Amino acid sequence: MTQKVAVLGAGKIGEALLSGMIRGGWSPSRLLVTARRPDRAEELHVRYGVECVPNPEAAKAADTLILTVKPQDMAGLLGELAPHVPADRLVISGAAGIPTTFFEERLTTGTPVVRVMTNTPALVDEGMSVISAGTHAGEAHLARAEEIFGGVGKTLRVPESQQDAATALSGSGPAYFFYLVEAMTDAGILLGLPRDKAHDLIVQAAIGASTMLRDSGEHPVTLRENVTSPGGTTINAIRELENHGVRAALLAAIEAARDRSRELASGKG
Repeated sequence: MTQKVAVLGAGKIGEALLSGMIRGGWSPSRLLVTARRPDRAEELHVRYGVECVPNPEAAKAADTLILTVKPQDMAGLLGELAPHVPADRLVISGAAGIPTTFFEERLTTGTPVVRVMTNTPALVDEGMSVISAGTHAGEAHLARAEEIFGGVGKTLRVPESQQDAATALSGSGPAYFFYLVEAMTDAGILLGLPRDKAHDLIVQAAIGASTMLRDSGEHPVTLRENVTSPGGTTINAIRELENHGVRAALLAAIEAARDRSRELASGKG
């Protein structure tokens, strides 16, 4: 590996990428990081041995720039970086809802931009990163993004037109599962279980179910039917879920997340 990579705005996701790359074999000497607060920069330096530098210096020195600041801070960051980013740099955006054209219009003409939406399970190397090419990004640029984000989970290429849907489904997806676990824990308490026992039961059920989905190759309908005995407890529970419109609520919720991603892309912050 000869490229030098800079992570600009190293919050939780940026730090997850740093640690994943180091575990994957990247030398800390090939990594740069920027942080708004000096104490955060020092923390990352001590923890990972990476050099912490100002944003313009990172733009000059690195072959690949990964921008992980919040969407509302992206325009300001690009204004700071633009004079220092030549067209041979790869710029990877991790900001929700911001199209690649936003970057291309603010950087040197011809700069390759790759848009990536990852999710918080990247913190435990189980992330899902959805990757799309901008106008000037080619196969080598997509492969480099896959190499970086593959260190913290799986990657999937999609056309940029599908990024808002992927954000709603995958980027926000962990929150839906956390919400469901929270509700099921409350149900366990209602039925007389202590909170810690209800939590443990549900978390292990979630881990087991997701592992079966990943490894069995079976359709989720088949897996659900395998649990659903005629006249049994599961079918009665599912009937109540259908009666209360849980499936329709999920469809509406994910559509709402998709719509919000489109609003962010259009500048309706």
